[in-house]
Amino acid sequence: MKFTFYNLFILLLAIASCSNSSSSNDRFPEHETFKIQSQQVGEERVINVWTPLNYKTSTDSLPVMYMADGGINEDFPHIANTLAKLIKENKIKPLILVGIENTQRRRDLTGYTEIAKDKEIAPIVGGSEKFRAFIKEELFLEINKRYRVTTEKGIIGESASGLFVMETFFLTPEMFDNYIAFDPSLWWNNHYLVRTAKEHLSKFPKTEKRVWFAGSNAEDVSPFTKELAEILKVENLTNLKWKFSDEPKEKHTTIFRATKEKAIIWSLSKTE
Repeated sequence: MKFTFYNLFILLLAIASCSNSSSSNDRFPEHETFKIQSQQVGEERVINVWTPLNYKTSTDSLPVMYMADGGINEDFPHIANTLAKLIKENKIKPLILVGIENTQRRRDLTGYTEIAKDKEIAPIVGGSEKFRAFIKEELFLEINKRYRVTTEKGIIGESASGLFVMETFFLTPEMFDNYIAFDPSLWWNNHYLVRTAKEHLSKFPKTEKRVWFAGSNAEDVSPFTKELAEILKVENLTNLKWKFSDEPKEKHTTIFRATKEKAIIWSLSKTE
């Protein structure tokens, strides 16, 4: 596929601005915030946690959904509000949302790349391994100490955050039970994750996992989400439940909010 300078400019602009930051119309949900000093990423991180209404009045332990882009001025409010709505409508069971506020988004959410153009999007890229270690080795433990949780975990993200979701799915699939990615930046590193998908799937764990991903009409995203869907169809792993939502009427800037409800319902209801 021909990749022009204009394509690159538009794509990088989308990554810079389209973490679907909180809209002025998003109600700020009641939540708790704490800070954690991370040895893995070498800095203090701000964590936002939303719990459903019945959490404080019950003794139940709940599953947890994690998200990067989890600042109060990022995607955390609209995802927390969506979870509250779906729980109220009895479309999903109660769960806890943990949002990780960004410091250097492009550093944390991208993996290694050999492509020079990729390295131009930020002063530092390729930090996803350390960011993943922070979540697994430090944040999981802190959440387990502070909240009543089950062992079930999910992760949700869009664009570069969706790339991180899919990279985690392929490289450390045992880390989460449910993976949700909207318009993941699978073009990264010459679409490395798509090129190596079969290799990673051949080592997939025996425990059941679920992955839901969507692709908009963005010309530098759509071909790779479609290609990945074909690979998953051919490989047909019995312990992997997956769903691809092709959204040609949606743009990179609209797909997250347009499809989040059906993504969450499918991933958490486990009806398929």
